Amino acid sequence: MAEKKLGVLVHGAGWVSTQHIKAFQTNPNTKVVAISSRRLESCKLRAEEAGLTDVEFYTDYEKALKHEGIDIVSICTPQHFHAENTIAAAEAGKHIVIEKPIANSLEEIKAMRDAVRKAKVKTVVGFVLRWNPLFLTIKRMLADNALGDLYFVETDYQSNIASWWSGFEYARRKDTGVSAFLVGGCHAIDATRWFASKGEYESAKPIEVFAYSGGWRKGCDTEYNYYTKVWRTNAPKLEYDGFEIALIKFDNGVLGKVSVNFDSIMPYTFPIEIFGDRGTIKNNRVWSHKFPGQTGWVEIPTILPDTADVTHHPFQGEIDHFVECILNDKESHCNLEDAILTHEIAFAALQCYETKQPVKLPLI
Repeated sequence: MAEKKLGVLVHGAGWVSTQHIKAFQTNPNTKVVAISSRRLESCKLRAEEAGLTDVEFYTDYEKALKHEGIDIVSICTPQHFHAENTIAAAEAGKHIVIEKPIANSLEEIKAMRDAVRKAKVKTVVGFVLRWNPLFLTIKRMLADNALGDLYFVETDYQSNIASWWSGFEYARRKDTGVSAFLVGGCHAIDATRWFASKGEYESAKPIEVFAYSGGWRKGCDTEYNYYTKVWRTNAPKLEYDGFEIALIKFDNGVLGKVSVNFDSIMPYTFPIEIFGDRGTIKNNRVWSHKFPGQTGWVEIPTILPDTADVTHHPFQGEIDHFVECILNDKESHCNLEDAILTHEIAFAALQCYETKQPVKLPLI
């Protein structure tokens, strides 16, 4: 255990911040010492919900960064603020938790990367599904050669994101949300990269992307709430295509297919398929040469990534991992540099819609 607890500033007091605060409270080596947001009432509400008493509140991020004893900044603001928030935290010498997506343009991403490199601070990006129990199990099985040599991975992010989500107003707009792949589908892109590498803590490097977009919700004022099962008209309009699908070529020879579907009329799902020359995984079902005489799928009884509810997501695993990285002076497998490779696929898809040609990576 560290001699003193690492002080944490949680910046942004929306839905996801509740889980960041909870995870830092539970970790024995960290303490939330400050919360900042545009609205003081939001800061106070988050503290009250978490039972925090010895904590300061700020509506000025620059002042918050100067609060004594802050070692980590957890960025939970809307995505179009992530770049400037990250750069400011790096320049202040703080280690940084960056919610996904990390930024809204390649230019912003490059500036973030440069600032973090210059400051030599640690980062972790919120691809929290890497700590989902099914994901952890699959990665260990891949490392143990359960599927042999991999050749194809497919993952899909299927969630009818709509105005039931508190962040929808920013997310639905082209200028602040950018694309479906960026807003939510980046989770599926990251999962495809994660499973396309057999190393337990390694992800595959993309070298080429081709993509299409479509669906029915762009510009439509009708939406469906799958929690209440209610249709709504005169709803806020999605300003970009709600469905995107991409083919990815990785430098290790594995091929990937990934999609994001905001237009699906159904509950949230996150399908996973992984194919190797000695076995196959479909979600939590396994067919492998490791099970001689297998006559049916072996089902893993574990927690699946089957809800969009942030309270279900394994933030504790992500935060515990990041704190360990800081204390042991090592880089996270999910740091900013790695997350850039995931985001480049989303931006390559946007380029492909314009050029109608495969896009070579890297873009930065």
